[in-house]
Amino acid sequence: MAPGLRSRLVWLVLFRTVATSLSLVVTVVRLLTQPAQEPSRADSLSFAVIAGAYLLTVVTGLRLRRGTAGRLDATVQVVGDVLIASGLVYLSGGAESPLTFLYSLAVIGAAVVLDWRGALVAAAVSTFAFTALLLIIRLTTPVDDLVESPSRVLFVLGSNALALSLIAVLSGYLSRQLSAAGGALSQSEADLRRLGRLQQLILSSMPSGLVTCDVGRSVTFLNTAGSIILQTDAFACVGQPLEKLLPGVSSLAPRFIRGELPVQTPGGKRVLGLSVSPLEGEAGALLIVFQDLTELRRMEEDLKRTDRLASLGALSAQLAHEIRNPLASMRGSAQLLAQDPSSDAVVQKLTGILMRESDRLGRLVEDFLRFARPPEPQRQQVALDALLAETVDMLRVDPLAREVRMELQAPEALVASVDPDQLRQVLINLVRNGCQAAGPKGMVRVALARADGEAQIRVWDSAGSITEEMMGHLFEPFFTTRNGGTGLGLSTAHSILRAHGGTIRVTSHPAEGTEFLVGLPL
Repeated sequence: MAPGLRSRLVWLVLFRTVATSLSLVVTVVRLLTQPAQEPSRADSLSFAVIAGAYLLTVVTGLRLRRGTAGRLDATVQVVGDVLIASGLVYLSGGAESPLTFLYSLAVIGAAVVLDWRGALVAAAVSTFAFTALLLIIRLTTPVDDLVESPSRVLFVLGSNALALSLIAVLSGYLSRQLSAAGGALSQSEADLRRLGRLQQLILSSMPSGLVTCDVGRSVTFLNTAGSIILQTDAFACVGQPLEKLLPGVSSLAPRFIRGELPVQTPGGKRVLGLSVSPLEGEAGALLIVFQDLTELRRMEEDLKRTDRLASLGALSAQLAHEIRNPLASMRGSAQLLAQDPSSDAVVQKLTGILMRESDRLGRLVEDFLRFARPPEPQRQQVALDALLAETVDMLRVDPLAREVRMELQAPEALVASVDPDQLRQVLINLVRNGCQAAGPKGMVRVALARADGEAQIRVWDSAGSITEEMMGHLFEPFFTTRNGGTGLGLSTAHSILRAHGGTIRVTSHPAEGTEFLVGLPL
């Protein structure tokens, strides 16, 4: 059954229920106000008609609830209304009955559920039923008991037929207009729902985060992209203070064209590029659109660091070559002095110091050259899990790791095209740095996993001792926080990984520890 017909039929059933209930109340009140006597035959028939109306209503209601009611049920309802009207008119005086208007209600009901054609048919059926009713009354009533004259009966029949016809035409017209208006309203509602769904799809598909707040700076909306960037629940944020979601953004109101705002999220610190503008149509409300620039800023920092390291590398290579030649001459001269048997003990001692320091400087220059111009990786297919296991086992006996608890997590066997010696050098630097930072009773964990299409090696220590200031200089040459360190370990590791097409990142927090993340393409 069409939804429109069903709703109209529901209203007709409700109307009849109310009308029948009122008829029952009127009949009962009339009987109670009369002197005590047995109900007449007419009263009994009135109750029977009312009971029939209730029965018809209940049957139709059950069919409506089951969803099986249709146009046939509407026709039965209209025919039932005509029969009920005929019964009540017969019981209340026939041609002089004050209830002849019930035929009009049946016609109006037909117009509601069966449109204008049904209204015309109902008017014709009602006219026929009324005519038949009056004819039956005149034929069954003795001539001496007839009160109405034939002309009076004809006048009542004619006026009733004319009234029913006019009501049928008028109610049919109004029904058509109502159906047209209802169709237009339904179409408008469907368009609004479609627009609402489109709006939700647009907001959900936006790659940028979007936040709105009211005049009291309480969040009223957060889209899907915004909840992903901020790593929070969009529905839980509604009603919360804007400052709790985006600390510091209120100072940028009411209008801020473009800027950056660092925000701490459950997944770490993020850098947001955002704009703030008033929300049109709601005084004092704000619209904030933002993007996650964290990765972009990290890539910019990596690029700047790479440029700095390249410049330093070129300068370092030149300095190293300039130092190596005189250093070799100095060591050669000291070696000749040491071989002179006529030299006394003091000269021999000073010559030994000179040779030892020359060797140390030579090793430093070699490290310098490896940083400045790392050799081209000799790539081969290497089982990374086996390489990590060998390196960790080797470092367990390192003096720095004697009182440090070391763990290895490599649940998946991964193979990558790398230079095993150079990658081992990177791992040794990272793990030894972690052991030194963690100290006695500390912990170092090395983990291997596949993520984002690359092999990721995580070296974590429990110290978390790298400050925000140190982050920007960590991979610069000669920057070190360790006594006696050259500051070339992490710089060399960065250069090696860059030559492999990989990356290295670091995060550190006193409560969460320090983690170096090495990414290698698979």
